[in-house]
Amino acid sequence: MAKYMIKTDDIRKMSPEERLKKLQELKEELVKLRLKAAVGTLENPGAIRAIRKTIARILTVMREEELAKQRGEKGKR
Repeated sequence: MAKYMIKTDDIRKMSPEERLKKLQELKEELVKLRLKAAVGTLENPGAIRAIRKTIARILTVMREEELAKQRGEKGKR
């Protein structure tokens, strides 16, 4: 489960391209785990929750940066 958890500080240090790549990887892994859960072969059910939380963290950081960028543009006018 620890391999799916990424701290928010580490996410902030990533470049936007790295974040998008990691987000895509996590979404693919989430699909795989959900399939295993449906079949009944999932070994670690907590991994699904950890991936969902990490995806939410990445999306939150991306949104924060987007809003900061918008605020910066408004201040230049």
